[in-house]
Amino acid sequence: MREYFKKIENIPQDEFFEKMKQCLMQEEKRLIVTANPETLMFAEKDSEFREILLNPHTTIVADGIGVIKGARLLKMNLEHRVLGVDLATKLLSYCNELGKSIYLLGAKPEVIEKMKETISRDYPNAKLVGAVDGYVEDKDDVFVDMLEKKPDVILVALGIPRQEKLISKHYEKFDKGIFVGVGGSFDVISGDKKRAPSFFVKLNLEWLYRITKEPNRLKRFFNSNIRYIFKIMKERGKK
Repeated sequence: MREYFKKIENIPQDEFFEKMKQCLMQEEKRLIVTANPETLMFAEKDSEFREILLNPHTTIVADGIGVIKGARLLKMNLEHRVLGVDLATKLLSYCNELGKSIYLLGAKPEVIEKMKETISRDYPNAKLVGAVDGYVEDKDDVFVDMLEKKPDVILVALGIPRQEKLISKHYEKFDKGIFVGVGGSFDVISGDKKRAPSFFVKLNLEWLYRITKEPNRLKRFFNSNIRYIFKIMKERGKK
C-alpha cells in the first residue's frame, strides 16, 4: 500500500482545485483517480489497474477517509482528501467560468439526460460537446468522437476500474484534457440521488449514509474494507 500512498496528492482540496483550474487554462492533460480503499484493493488483484495507478501520468487523490487512516497506520504523511463529487462539480464550474468544453460518458440514460439539463441550467457558459450513457455498446467509438471534439474536461462514470482502464487505453492520443473517473457522481450532480447530509460529510461518514440508502452496498463495502484493513495491518507488522 505504501507505493500508492506515496503517489497521492497531499494538498488541501481547494489548492488541488486551483491546480486543476490552472491546468484547464493552460490546456494541459491530466488523468485523475479518486481513490478509496476499494480502489486500492482492486489494484492489488488487477495488474493492469495497478500499472495505471502507478504510472507517472496518473494523479491520485484520496477520496475515502479509509485511505487517510490507512496511511496514518503506516506512519505516512497523508492528511488531505479530495472528494470525487466535489472535484467533478468544481470542474463543471470552471468550465462555466472559462467557457471550456465538457464530454460526459457513463451512467444510466435517464441520468445522462438529467446531467444535460443540469449543465444547461447551472453551467450555461460551459460547452457540452458530448454526453453518452454507459450502456452504449462500443465505448472505444465514443473516444474517437472525443478526439475529434477535443474536450477540456472528460468525466467518465463507469465505475472502478472500468472507467480508469478505458481512459488509460486512449489517454496518450489526446493533446489536452482533464480526465476523471467519477463513479456515481452523475447521480448526485444530476439530482437523481441525494448526497449525504453535511453532518455525515463533516464526520467522514458518507459511506455509512450510502449504505443506509442502498443496503446492497454492504457486502461490497465489507469485503473491500475488511480486506484493506488486514492488508494495512500486515504491512504495518513488517520490519
